[in-house]
Amino acid sequence: MRPEILNPLFAEVEVLKGVGPGIAKALARLGLTRAVDLAYHLPTGTIDRLRVPAAAGTMLSRILILDVTPFDSRSPAGKGPTRIFAVDRDGNTITLTFFNNPGWAKKQLPLGEQRTVSGKLEAFGDEWQIIHPEILEGGAEPPLSEAIYPLTEGIANRRMRELALTALQRAPELPEWIEPSLLQRDGWRPWRMALAEAHVDPLATDVRKRLAYDEIFANQLALMLIRQHARRRKGVPLAGDERLTSALQLPYQLTSAQARVAQEIRSDMAQAAPMLRLLQGDVGSGKTLVALLAMLEAVEAGAQAAFLAPTEILARQHFATLQRQLDALGVRVAILTGRDKGRAREAVLMGLADGSIDILVGTHAIFQEKVAYKRLGLVVIDEQHRFGVSQRLLLTEKAAHPPHLLVMTATPIPRTLTLTQFGEMDVSRLDEMPPGRTPVETRVISDEKLPEVVDALGRHIAAGGQAYWVCPLVEESEKSDSAAAEQRAAVLRLRFGPDKVGLVHGRMKGVEKDDVMASFAAGHLAVLIATTVIEVGVDVPNSTLMIIEDAERFGLAQLHQLRGRVGRGAGASTCLLIRGQQLSETGRARLALMRETNDGFRIAEEDLRLRGPGEILGTRQSGEQQFRVATPEQVSELVPMATDDARLLLDRDGGLASERGQAARIALYLFERDQAIDLIRSG
Repeated sequence: MRPEILNPLFAEVEVLKGVGPGIAKALARLGLTRAVDLAYHLPTGTIDRLRVPAAAGTMLSRILILDVTPFDSRSPAGKGPTRIFAVDRDGNTITLTFFNNPGWAKKQLPLGEQRTVSGKLEAFGDEWQIIHPEILEGGAEPPLSEAIYPLTEGIANRRMRELALTALQRAPELPEWIEPSLLQRDGWRPWRMALAEAHVDPLATDVRKRLAYDEIFANQLALMLIRQHARRRKGVPLAGDERLTSALQLPYQLTSAQARVAQEIRSDMAQAAPMLRLLQGDVGSGKTLVALLAMLEAVEAGAQAAFLAPTEILARQHFATLQRQLDALGVRVAILTGRDKGRAREAVLMGLADGSIDILVGTHAIFQEKVAYKRLGLVVIDEQHRFGVSQRLLLTEKAAHPPHLLVMTATPIPRTLTLTQFGEMDVSRLDEMPPGRTPVETRVISDEKLPEVVDALGRHIAAGGQAYWVCPLVEESEKSDSAAAEQRAAVLRLRFGPDKVGLVHGRMKGVEKDDVMASFAAGHLAVLIATTVIEVGVDVPNSTLMIIEDAERFGLAQLHQLRGRVGRGAGASTCLLIRGQQLSETGRARLALMRETNDGFRIAEEDLRLRGPGEILGTRQSGEQQFRVATPEQVSELVPMATDDARLLLDRDGGLASERGQAARIALYLFERDQAIDLIRSG
């Protein structure tokens, strides 16, 4: 149960004065459903206004407070803006422009009556104008300097500030969880005072730093508690006898990185404490082969292994590969996905329960309630960023003894993010490519040369090659997910024929997507048009050309993952990044780096700097808690300090039973580190 002291903060926003269903709905669009969300909805900057008797050319682009008298208005019959012409005290004409609700504008600004307005003065041809000015009533003028909040339709800035401050009034004084000498060294204010000051001065960096540290500290403490809990649980040591691993026909000799990581995993699995290991490896570095060796170790030791894939088609692809590799060894492999029904599903469930199935491959279906294993010893999760900490914990509950856990990612993760998201795990890196993998040549091409790109694609198809063509999301909406891809598919089908061009996008059903991708993998289709749904997808060695349209709209990690779809066979591969005309400095730098390097770890560090942790880790997909305040830079700076502080609390300062430990419990609840809270409850 949440500590009583926090209950006022965790009340729904409807308890706040003046918040009815309409305001609550608008706040929900910003993810603000409780008082605590509003209290942490911090301003992002300030707006400075100038109170002047009259406008002047030197004031262009400044936000003014002006007394004006309207003398004329024009509302076009069509969709054009309503324009109200007014004069200031010096007789300068100012056009007040409104793009909606002309009736309201005219009512608020009656001709011949002086009104006070506020807004940015802009030049429009020979005129001065203010677009959508704020109309000030009753003589109440806004402050000359005001904090600016992230807003949504239906809530003005001043209203958002009032709501945030009302929520903040519910915040109690909390006991201090930060180590006293650290507080003193940095001169940090108490938690409640710091939160209040962040609403007054958005530029107070020391205040923001304290608030960022709070949530990073709570995060690191939670991960340490999870790690402690996992280490205390008694698992089953799994030591293989090499009868299967030595008989396995490998496609190439293990790289030194693969051999090193395989030994780390072997050592972990031989211990009674369950393995918790994250395996990072760039696209094509041979992670799946390392995972296969680990699964064979488990089978040699008399245990079962489960291999969890993020998509159905990837699960089926892994299943086919494993069957081909393990059939001669007598290892029994099965698959279970949401599509498997009836007798086939029952046969798999029986095989798992009686132990006749050694390795199970599948999607989330392999951990549903009715799926029971006889002796589950190892769980392998492919593409971990689709699964959060809580989901990782849930998987380990499917066995009588906690199984060993190996999670893999082809999204290279910067070290600081590894600490904040996988602090409960040991980390291995595959930083070497197997022989025969040639780097993908990357070129940046202007969209003016699109016809030439299509011609080159035609030559590629004629020579027997296959290609991906990736289209961006136009905007964040379901409808637009398919729009650009459907349009491109229509154009290319006219050119190359409908039977040569496949299309997959996010609005299609899983079965439809899988069928198209399977057809592409089998070589029946020459071109696969897609949105980013192929980022984690099929392995098609014959596809050696990747075309990414409007490449500047994608993040670096995403571009790198997409590029990794090619270069999987022996042939040379090319990635064409088609850019638009309006290229920002960030977009230009991003594309230049893609052209310059194939090193995913270097790309990940740069992506963290440009985009932030939530995007890289895909925490939106996994449902993982994001930081409310901490920026990527603050995460990098503060994680080592927060990790040391959390370790100090647990190892020296009496743990959660001490006075500071009790305060730290409150921090865990405040920042909703639910997994650690569950462990506290269970003792």
